[in-house]
Amino acid sequence: MDLALDEARHAAARGEIPVGAVVTDAAGVILAAAGNRTEAARNPALHAEMVALQAAATSRGEKFLADCTLTVTLEPCAMCAGAIAAFRIKKLVFGAYDPKSGGVEHGPRVFAHATTHHKPEIIGGVRDSDCSALLTAFFAGLRHA
Repeated sequence: MDLALDEARHAAARGEIPVGAVVTDAAGVILAAAGNRTEAARNPALHAEMVALQAAATSRGEKFLADCTLTVTLEPCAMCAGAIAAFRIKKLVFGAYDPKSGGVEHGPRVFAHATTHHKPEIIGGVRDSDCSALLTAFFAGLRHA
C-alpha cells in the first residue's frame, strides 16, 4: 500500500484525483504501478487500476493476471471491478471505501452477483485512514482554490 499511496500522491501533484494502484505477482514482485491519468490524457477510463492492469499484462505478455494482487488506494468503481474480473486478478486489496462511486462493497457490488465469471479475494479498508486523508485533503484544496 505504501507504493500505491506514493502513486496517489504523484497523481495529486499532477492535478489528478489521488488514486494509486500497484500490481504484484505471486512472489510479491511489482509488475506495474500507476496513478490516475484521466485529466492528463483527457480519458475518463484511465483510472489508476486500469493503467496498472494494462501495464502489468503488457509487461508479462499475457492477457490474464491470475496469480496477481492489485492494491489500490480507493475502492474500485464498477468499471475497474469489471476489469479486475476480466484480468482474473487473484486478490484485490483496497484502502478507502467509496460509498458514492465504489463498485465492490458499495453501489453495484460487481463481485456479489452470481453471474460474475471471476471473483477475487477481497480485502478492503487497508490503511483506510491514510488513503481517505489523501483524498479529503485533495478535494478540500480544490474547494479553497
